[in-house]
Amino acid sequence: MTASDDVHLSELVACLALATDLGMGQPLDHGLRTCLLAVGVGERLGLSRGELADVYYISLLRFVGCTAHAHQDSVEVGDEVAFRAGVAPVLSGEAPEQLRVMIKQIGRGSPKATRVKMIAGALAAGSKGSRQTIATTCEVAQMIATSLDLGEGVVSGLAYTFERHDGKGFPQGAAGEEIPVAAHVAAIARDFEVLHRMGGRALVVDVVPGRRGRAYDPKVLDGFLEHAWGLLDERESQPNWGAVIGADPLPRVLGGARLEEALRCLGVFSDIKSTYTHGYSQAVSDLVTSAAGAGTLAAEEIKTLGAAALVQELGMTGVSNAVLEKEGPLTESEWERVRLHPYLTDRILARCAGLSAVRSLAAAHHERMDGGGYHRGVTGPQLAPAARLLATAGAYVAMTSKRSWRPALTRREAVAALRELAASEGLDAEAVDGVLAAAGEPVAPRRRTWPAGLTDREVEVLQLITRGLSNRQVAAGLTISAKTVGRHIENIYSKLGVSTRAGAAVFALQNGLVPPAGPIGG
Repeated sequence: MTASDDVHLSELVACLALATDLGMGQPLDHGLRTCLLAVGVGERLGLSRGELADVYYISLLRFVGCTAHAHQDSVEVGDEVAFRAGVAPVLSGEAPEQLRVMIKQIGRGSPKATRVKMIAGALAAGSKGSRQTIATTCEVAQMIATSLDLGEGVVSGLAYTFERHDGKGFPQGAAGEEIPVAAHVAAIARDFEVLHRMGGRALVVDVVPGRRGRAYDPKVLDGFLEHAWGLLDERESQPNWGAVIGADPLPRVLGGARLEEALRCLGVFSDIKSTYTHGYSQAVSDLVTSAAGAGTLAAEEIKTLGAAALVQELGMTGVSNAVLEKEGPLTESEWERVRLHPYLTDRILARCAGLSAVRSLAAAHHERMDGGGYHRGVTGPQLAPAARLLATAGAYVAMTSKRSWRPALTRREAVAALRELAASEGLDAEAVDGVLAAAGEPVAPRRRTWPAGLTDREVEVLQLITRGLSNRQVAAGLTISAKTVGRHIENIYSKLGVSTRAGAAVFALQNGLVPPAGPIGG
């Protein structure tokens, strides 16, 4: 991200929509397709430019508050992502239909006794529980829209997106013309997209007429039944991202402080998903920018690094809180779901060209120097100094925060854990020093800075291989594995720009790194 990398407001909101799709158990682009359909039908209904702008942003943000109650949902229904996907077709259906589907979906995959308890709890909560969930969704969506300065029409309209024409919706029980037309259009567009994707035109025609005058405003529904089909058929062939950004009736470009504030809003959206991560992204951003400011990174690199920290957890919306907040050890399949979240962050940000540098860093926030990180498993030479700092700052903040499976580490314990990771080549030693210094922890002075960015251990390995020792002999002398020696040599070659031991030896001679003649490890 540079000073010239201005980003459209619609691009950031569309990124939020992609992340929301994951949290709702929908395929990526569900929100984008809903938006295109809603705006397309709205135009044919003769809505004003201002009303179309409200339709546009309400369609993208209708479910953005879903992360705010993910914790409670996982307690009540188990895998909340799977549950939401299962009930998606009946969201605007009648109460008996909704109840039948909900009972099938609650606690799926859980032991029978757990399911029975969850179902009993849902029946006891009745409509009160649904009202509270929807009130939370609407309120958080309104707060995000306010932070993004989307205008009163969008903010007020988001309060009505789960109301019904017949007055039986939530949270207010508004009816008929009390509900803004933009909210009606967004809700019907979403249902058309879901049903059409599941069963084509036949399923839509089979289901939606029964909701006429109930969930749906008859006039708006008639507009969809007349105009939606061509728009739905086009959805697979259109370049959805470009089409959505181009469809914004009131385009705005963000830069500077406004862009930073908008990215901070994305971080809040990610962090409210779990009670254990509230404030995490901002804390990492503050820490890593402080650490970077004391180093050699340029001002623009530091700005990009801080932005990456704010959005790094967007992909976590696709991981159920039943996994994230599990108290015991994760199963292999659960762990794989967690390991996917940097990849999901990467896919969410991939289409926004102005955030390409931010995306690159954000997607690497769990990578490790020794290749033991995720999701790509890259090694030190492939990790920029900024990425090394981000991984380290994230580790420190996570260690000093409570998690479902452990209490927060003390500062002393976190320092020891980071130093151990640096010693084992999991984290970059210089990044660890920088982050600890920024966190106010005491840092021992480093011996010196080696040429080509070599670490102390790499210099030791270089000196020994320059003496002609084999990998096995180096390993024995330094009390490390031969595999680790091999990784060190790979890193050394990459940093020096050589491919042979002879080339490494020449570099050592040219830079005063001639190995001593004493015993190995001496």
